[in-house]
Amino acid sequence: MAALGHTFPFYAGPKPTFPVDTTSATIIMIFLTALATFIVILPGIRGKTRLFWLLRVVTGLFIGAAILAVNFSSEWSVGQVSTNTSYKAFSSAWISADIGLQVGLGGVNITLTGTPMQQLNETINYNEEFTWRLGENYAEEYTKAMEKGLPDPVLYLAEKFTPRSPCGLYRQYHLAGHYASAMLWVAFLCWLLANVMLSMPVLVYGGYMLLATGIFQLLALLFFSMATSLTPPCPLHLGASVLHTHHGPAFWITLTTGLLCVLLGLAMVVAHRMQPHRLKAFFNQSVDEDPMLEWSPEEGGLLSPHYRSMADSPEPQDIPLSEASSTKAYCKEAHPEDPDCAL
Repeated sequence: MAALGHTFPFYAGPKPTFPVDTTSATIIMIFLTALATFIVILPGIRGKTRLFWLLRVVTGLFIGAAILAVNFSSEWSVGQVSTNTSYKAFSSAWISADIGLQVGLGGVNITLTGTPMQQLNETINYNEEFTWRLGENYAEEYTKAMEKGLPDPVLYLAEKFTPRSPCGLYRQYHLAGHYASAMLWVAFLCWLLANVMLSMPVLVYGGYMLLATGIFQLLALLFFSMATSLTPPCPLHLGASVLHTHHGPAFWITLTTGLLCVLLGLAMVVAHRMQPHRLKAFFNQSVDEDPMLEWSPEEGGLLSPHYRSMADSPEPQDIPLSEASSTKAYCKEAHPEDPDCAL
């Protein structure tokens, strides 16, 4: 039966898997490319400003990349178990395998890896994704998986998240993912506004937007935690073992990034009230900006003008005319033809 291709008849072979989530990898590559571009122009910045500028760029890109990556990540709630379980329908064969479950904001990802990978004359290495994002029908994806004849452990876990399952996992995680994803998108927009404002002389409003970025990330965690903890957990029996889930890397990255944004936003607001000159110096903004400026070409001429405020300019002084000058001026006005006035 397994002579051709080492697979059972009527069953599709395992699809090839990529070791990293392609969406997260794409987001990370885009931000790494942006970081490399900024590093290329770093030697053109002189003095202490170079270090401040690099710190701002790295922190800002990390926050933006983290917000986008966790929004598309499937590792908000994860679990893994090693067990002996049945393999496929209409077969009494059992296998030894590692079974993993990853729940994200937009669906679940189920992995099945044989230990060893070669068992029953077949390579046991499955990585299946079932989504419930907008425009996706989870029930239809589950039906297609049954038609493909996926292994029993994959179908068992996928069935627990169907809308008709008595466990209610679909309702929990679907609502949690919907509201948490919305909060993360708002946080990403606040991050964009914060970057725009921090490049302008309105640093305090940039701090407010950075603070809002962190608050919306923490709200996403609150929605996800509340929606997944209000109902009792559903036991996931796989052979003689039970698969338990816990918060995954995406949850903790969001928590770390949210707290970082809140701390940075509060620090900027406090620095704006306590040390505004140092805050402007950190963001490479002049601390002597004055709307009333006059130009003095004393240094550098037209190519490098030197500006100074009106307050520092010397006040005009009234220079009194001497008596001789006054008499001569009066003589010229009264007797213009007198030769003595011309002397």
